[in-house]
Amino acid sequence: MTLSGIELRYLVNQISEQVQDYYISNIYGITKDSILFKLHHTEKSDLFMMISTSGVWLTKVKIDQMEPNRLLKRLRSDLLRLKLKKIEQIGAERIAYFTFEGFGKEFVLVGEFFGDGNILLCNNDMKILALQHSIEVRHRKLSVGLDYVQPPTSGTDIFNISESDFEDLKTTDLVCAKWFGRTLGLPKKYVEGIFEISNVDGKKIGNLLTAEETKRIFDTTKKIVSDIVSGNHDPIIVRNGKAEVLPVRLGKMEGEVIKANSFIEGLDTVFTENIVEKGKSIQSSGSDKKIKELETQISEQEKAIETVKERSKNITNVANSLFEMVSHGIVSIEDNSAHKILANNNAKLITEKGIPLIVIQDEKIKINTKAPLQSIASVLFNEAKKQSGAIKSIQEIKERTMKKLEKLQNKTESEKDITVISEIRKKNWYERYRWFFTSDDLLAIGGRDAASNSAVVRKHLVKNDKIFHGDIFGSPFFILKEAQNAPDRSMNEVAHATVCFSRAWKEGMYGVSAFWVNPEQVKKSAPSGEFLPKGSFTIEGQRNFIKSDTLKLAVGIIPQDDDYVLTCGPPDPIKKKSICYAIIEPHGLELVDVAKKIRIEFLKMYEDIVKKINLDEFVRVLPSGKSQIKEISIGDLDIEKFTDSELD
Repeated sequence: MTLSGIELRYLVNQISEQVQDYYISNIYGITKDSILFKLHHTEKSDLFMMISTSGVWLTKVKIDQMEPNRLLKRLRSDLLRLKLKKIEQIGAERIAYFTFEGFGKEFVLVGEFFGDGNILLCNNDMKILALQHSIEVRHRKLSVGLDYVQPPTSGTDIFNISESDFEDLKTTDLVCAKWFGRTLGLPKKYVEGIFEISNVDGKKIGNLLTAEETKRIFDTTKKIVSDIVSGNHDPIIVRNGKAEVLPVRLGKMEGEVIKANSFIEGLDTVFTENIVEKGKSIQSSGSDKKIKELETQISEQEKAIETVKERSKNITNVANSLFEMVSHGIVSIEDNSAHKILANNNAKLITEKGIPLIVIQDEKIKINTKAPLQSIASVLFNEAKKQSGAIKSIQEIKERTMKKLEKLQNKTESEKDITVISEIRKKNWYERYRWFFTSDDLLAIGGRDAASNSAVVRKHLVKNDKIFHGDIFGSPFFILKEAQNAPDRSMNEVAHATVCFSRAWKEGMYGVSAFWVNPEQVKKSAPSGEFLPKGSFTIEGQRNFIKSDTLKLAVGIIPQDDDYVLTCGPPDPIKKKSICYAIIEPHGLELVDVAKKIRIEFLKMYEDIVKKINLDEFVRVLPSGKSQIKEISIGDLDIEKFTDSELD
C-alpha cells in the first residue's frame, strides 16, 4: 500500500506532536528503502521513527538489518545527536521535510512517498548531499550536488477545497470519478469510497450530475478529509489478498476487516509486514543464488574428476600398447608400425620447438623418442599415476564445496524460522537515568550528565528520599527513593555507586567519599548574586559522609516486568538480583571494547535473552572511562528458579 496526501498530513501532525525536543541517538539501516531512527529525550521514553519509501510512522518493533542501506553511513555522520526540529508536509503532496539542527548545523531529510519513493539528505540550502537514487526526467533532475527540486504540483489542494472547485465537474465530459481523482489527486480507494458513501454512480458523466449529487460528493469529501486529518476516525486493517490500513471505512469492505488501535499502529503492523516480507525475499534470493553457484561448482568438479579419470585410463592404455609393440618386435616409437598402434589408442607423436611430445587426449607428455619403449612406457605410467593423484585433490575440493552447500542449505532453512522482528520494550521511567535496586529492594536513580542530573533532582526528589553526591568535582547526584528508614546497607551501596559513577572512576581515585542529605537541604536556585551551572544545586546544613574504599561495579541482567533488563551498580545487589553479571574496575579497555566483551560473554550464557539487548545499551550502563573486567559469572538469581517461581 502507499500513503495518500491526507494520510500523510495526519501522520506529520501526530508525529510532530510526539517528537518535540527529541534528538537522534541512533540510526539503523533496515533495507535499502527503510531507515529506523531512535529518538531520545532526557525525560521521556525513547521513540522509534521509521522513514521508508512507503511513508513515515512511529514503530513499536525493531527489525534486524535485512540488506545494506547506502544512506546509512552518511546519515549517521551528519544527523546523530542532532535535534529533530520539525516535520512538515509540502502542500498536499506526498512529500515530507524532516529538519534536524544542532552544533551550528542544519540538515533536511526529504521523504518522497510516491511512485518508487526516494529519501534525500540536503543541507539547509536544499542542496542534495546524498540520496537513495538519482532521477533525471523531463521536469526535474535529482543528483548529489544539485538543488532539490519538487515535482510539479498535481491537482487542487484538497485541504482547501471549496464548492467552486467543483464547478468544472458539472461541465466535464469525463466520467465523474475520473475527473475527481485527477483534480484532487486522490488514490482510487478514496475516489471509489467517496462516491459509494455519497451514493453517486462514479461512472456517470460529470455534466449529467445533479446539483444535489455534486453537493453530496463535496460534503463527503470535506468530512473524510477533516476526519482523517483531525484524528476523528476509527482505523481498520483490511486483508484481502494484500493488507491495507485505512483511517476511515470507505463504503463496503471486502475481505477480513480488523480494527486498529490507531492509524499509526495499523501502519506499523502493515508496513512492517511488507518490509519483512520483502527483506526475507531478498535474503532468500541471495541465498538461492549462492546455493546455485555452489551446485554449479560441484557439477563442474564432478565433470573434472571424470575427465581426469578418462585421461589417466587412456595414458595407461597407451603405456600398455608400448609393451604390445615390443612383443611384436617393434623397437622404436618412431617406427611406422608404432605410429599405427598409437593412432588406434588416440595418441600421436608431435614436435614443438624441437621437443618430442606424445599427445594423449589433449594431454602433451614429453618423451625421449630414442629411448627404449619400456622406458617411454614407464614415463607414461608415472604420468597416469600423477593424473590419479589429481583426482584425489579435486575430490577433496568437492567435499569441501559440498559441506559449504549443506551448511548454507541448513542456514537458509533455519532462517525461515528466525524472527527478524523484536518488540521494543516500553521502558520504566527510571531507565532513562542510571539506576539499580539495592540489596533491600530500594530504587536508586542517578544522573548521567548535567541535563539528567538536573532532571533527577528537580523532577524526582521528594520528601522521604535521600540525596547523595560525591565529595569530588564531577559527581552525579543519586537519589535513594523511599529512604526514610533505609538500612545502612542500602545507604552504603548508593554512596558507593555515587563515587563509582563520578570522575573518580575515570581517574582511578580510590578512597573518595560521598555524602547524603535530606531533600529540604537541597536548594534548586543559586544564592543572590551567584550563578549555578546546569545540573548543580546548593546544599545547606550538615552533610553525612560515607567513605568508599573501593571502585568496583557490576553489570548485570535482571528480570523485570516479564522481560530482562541491563543495569549497573554495586556488586552485591547486582549479583543477588541478576541471572548473570560482570565485575569491573577502573583502567584497562575503552568503553566500547568492554561493552563488546561483556556482551559476548553474556551471549554464551543466555543467548536468547542477550541477543535482544544491543551493544548501545551495554555502553550506556557503563561508567565513563576505561574499565577492566575482573569476573564474569552466573548471578544468584538462577533463571530456572525465576521461571519456576513465575509459573507457581
